Amino acid sequence: MLTVLTAMFALALGAPVLFSRLGRSAFFVLAAAPAAGFVWLMVRLPQVLAAEQGAPNGRADAPPSVTVPWIPSLQLEFAFRLDALAAVLCILILGVGALVLFYCARYFKNDDPDVGAFGAQLLAFAAAMFGLVTADDLILMFIFWELTTILSYLLIGYSRHRLSARRSALQALIITTFGGLAMLVGLVMLGQEAGTYRISEILAGAEALAARGTLVDVAIGLVLVGAITKSALVPFHFWLPGAMAAPTPVSAYLHAAAMVKAGVFLVARFAPGFGETAFWHPVILVLGMATMLLGGWRALRQFDLKLVLAYGTVSQLGFLTMVVGLGGRDGAVAGLGLLLAHGFFKATLFLVVGIIDHQSGTRDLRVLSGVGATSPALFAVALVAAGSMAGVPPLLGFVAKESVFEAFVHRAEDGLAGTLLLGGIVIGSILTFAYSARFVWGAFALKHGRPQTPFKRVRTSFLLAPALLAVASLAFGVWPPPLDAAVAPYAALFPSGGPAPHLALWHGFGLPLLLSALTIAAGVALYLLRAPIERLQGRLPSVREAEVVYRSTIGVLDDVAVWVTGRTQRGSLAFYLFVILSTAIITPLMALVIFDAPLPSRFMIAESPAQVMAAIVILVGILAALRSNKRFMAVLMVGITGYGMAVVYALHGAPDLALTQMLVETIVLVAFVLALRSLPARLWNRAESRHRLLRAVLGVAFGGIMAVIAMSAMASRTSAPISLAYPKLAYEDGGGANTVNVLLVDIRAWDTFGEITVLAIAATGIASLIFIRGRGDKRHRADGVADGSVDRGQEPLDAGGRAGAARLLAARFADVARDPWLVAGRTLAPERRSIIFEVITRLLFHTIIVLSIYLLVAGHNLPGGGFAGGLMAGLALAVRYLAGGRFELAEASPVSAGTLLGIGLAIVSLTAAAPLLVGGAVLESYVLEFWLPVFGDVKFVTSTIFDIGVYIIVVGLVLDVLRSLGSEIDERSEADGPVVEDAGHDALVPPATEGVRP
Repeated sequence: MLTVLTAMFALALGAPVLFSRLGRSAFFVLAAAPAAGFVWLMVRLPQVLAAEQGAPNGRADAPPSVTVPWIPSLQLEFAFRLDALAAVLCILILGVGALVLFYCARYFKNDDPDVGAFGAQLLAFAAAMFGLVTADDLILMFIFWELTTILSYLLIGYSRHRLSARRSALQALIITTFGGLAMLVGLVMLGQEAGTYRISEILAGAEALAARGTLVDVAIGLVLVGAITKSALVPFHFWLPGAMAAPTPVSAYLHAAAMVKAGVFLVARFAPGFGETAFWHPVILVLGMATMLLGGWRALRQFDLKLVLAYGTVSQLGFLTMVVGLGGRDGAVAGLGLLLAHGFFKATLFLVVGIIDHQSGTRDLRVLSGVGATSPALFAVALVAAGSMAGVPPLLGFVAKESVFEAFVHRAEDGLAGTLLLGGIVIGSILTFAYSARFVWGAFALKHGRPQTPFKRVRTSFLLAPALLAVASLAFGVWPPPLDAAVAPYAALFPSGGPAPHLALWHGFGLPLLLSALTIAAGVALYLLRAPIERLQGRLPSVREAEVVYRSTIGVLDDVAVWVTGRTQRGSLAFYLFVILSTAIITPLMALVIFDAPLPSRFMIAESPAQVMAAIVILVGILAALRSNKRFMAVLMVGITGYGMAVVYALHGAPDLALTQMLVETIVLVAFVLALRSLPARLWNRAESRHRLLRAVLGVAFGGIMAVIAMSAMASRTSAPISLAYPKLAYEDGGGANTVNVLLVDIRAWDTFGEITVLAIAATGIASLIFIRGRGDKRHRADGVADGSVDRGQEPLDAGGRAGAARLLAARFADVARDPWLVAGRTLAPERRSIIFEVITRLLFHTIIVLSIYLLVAGHNLPGGGFAGGLMAGLALAVRYLAGGRFELAEASPVSAGTLLGIGLAIVSLTAAAPLLVGGAVLESYVLEFWLPVFGDVKFVTSTIFDIGVYIIVVGLVLDVLRSLGSEIDERSEADGPVVEDAGHDALVPPATEGVRP
């Protein structure tokens, strides 16, 4: 299972490369992955069925299963289990998925620029569905559930140039995400109540769990919300017809065979254990019946062939949900039989519509005429599939519908409610026959008064996929025992209530056969009366549709959001800080008062005079920053407070923290200085401010409450700190003596993984804001600058605002015969150069880089690590940029920032996943001891590789900042020329003296 899943995701990742080389023929390669998985499934299916039939109900280890630890402390694990229900769904997911991908090779054009991304997304969707149905962990199932939601959004919105496609994709995303979040709450409630998140274990103890009452009832009700949104039941049915904006292969797979079946699968998964909970039958039977009747009625008035099938799918999904959720062995057999039949015939019909649209250019049944005579093979395929959908013998649809009638006939014996359900099923089946006939007539019949539609010849390879599915509908209708054997183990999970039900073509004479005959006869009559029915539908009073209600609701939410945003997002930084700090003061203060939080009984001002001196330096920096009227001086004073904190950390015996603080403060100071070049030199201080006292009180109160919280937290401790065990844990389990570094890359590596991912996202955000188009990776190198090409935008101005004699001097100075290590001589005007700075940079650059590598390598046992080493390397790049400008930075970093971030994340991700290959846990580290010449005995911990990834990510982040706030601003300044900026009417000095770019 894990191999099949991994192979499909891996091939999906490489799909764009395949399409760039093979064109649309790459779909054949993609189809091979689910096809191979289908072969594997067929080989394992006898073992799966035999294991489950021979095991006691609910035994978790009976079917084939795979479990890989993930986060044991959170009860998270990669647990997969291939039972009979999952196997039945996998027949559709893998089998139909392979055929749809094969079909795509002839459906799409070779010159379609987005076909590579489409192929990758479709195969990834198949992998996500496979993971969903085989997952044996509630949270893992939800992860795959949401993956299908995201991928379906991308696939539905494939034609993103069309507003209808974008709107439909977003609509489907919002509705299914809403259901998924409700389902997540239910799953967590269920898992916590059961004491396990293993689905097999929950179902094994479902009887006792369901008896606990309201909490479990509510949890199952929330799970059903996810099911009805995913399977498009009333009132969420409208998103499915809208999703027909997707390409036809998407409709054939997602909306017939796979995605919409996820909700039905969820109902089937929990039906054996929770079918008698309070909300089960009201939700399943009432909404299922309403959906079946509404979808069938709407299908009769559609003129687009895809919409006929779309509303038919809505109707069938309601039908399926009712049958699967009915309970009992007869309902289980009928439900899974109908599930397979629907996947076969509906996927076939969607693929047929794709061929019709592709070959004729239209799907309007009022325009199509004579296609059946032009393409008899296509007509035969469609006729078999439509006949199966209508329940015509001897097709699989008829076999499944006979079983459904038999199951509901048994329920009708229990009273009025069962009789009403049976009547609704019959009416829905009649509507199904009618719109099936409407589809065949609309797509293939020769219309009176209409010319025959021009229709290109259908290639055999194009027709192969729907033809195979149609053959399956016919073959398993005539010979259903293989499918009956596949669904029997699942049906055995329900209590026995009589003779075991079976899928069979002939059940003998009885009420089910009579109902089938009635369905066909009434369906024929309804089809023949299609014109009066259309007129009747036109005369009926219009009812406010669910989609209109949805759009109105979204509109109200938009209006409320605009109102709230207008009153909270006022464009005032002072207002935002006031709200944030006020909340941060009031909320903890109320908690401290209400809960009577303890405070320390004694206080210590300082442990040494050095701490007092550091505190004085910090206070001086704070006061100087407050009194400063220039931006650079204010930033420098704020930096002093940061350096003072680094001293405090060092005095407290935290060298790692002190080193990191020093480096971060330095890099931040450089970033601030670079950004300040685009701002006026002076702060826009107002001489008079009505809120100065309020701001001072707020600032002091915030600092005070933070100090009180820290003291209260220390005084509230009743147990020994967990950190006391860290040194031993770090050395014995993490293989390192530096507890801080081992904590970051081993003990709590998940935290670090999340933090560096945020760093990469932040770097990307900075780049997107500054560069807008591209990341700025393709910077101009120094070797592309001709001799004498100086930085004209940075030349001094004469009194008239023009470049003076310095231009000639700079050109003469820059014209050098040799290529220096620092290229500033060819790219900077002499007045911008500092020879001393250049010489010092040349002496120190390599030393700083070597020191950064030392910090990286030694960090596992000594102060340092990947983060500190990356900051040190970034500082070296910053120094070289400050010495030589943007061309010098390009020479110092030939690898782009985006590439470094990608490489770093890849290293970290592979390091996290690699232990799985040897049976370990995610992010598990190993200690390797070996001997090397020169070095001697070496003790290497694999988490160092994780640290290398952190190092590269930090270097990429700093490089992104330098290129964004440094190189890009330099380049724009050169392009714009000298600019004098007005500081504003409330500046303290005349505007003419500030903001001048030299």
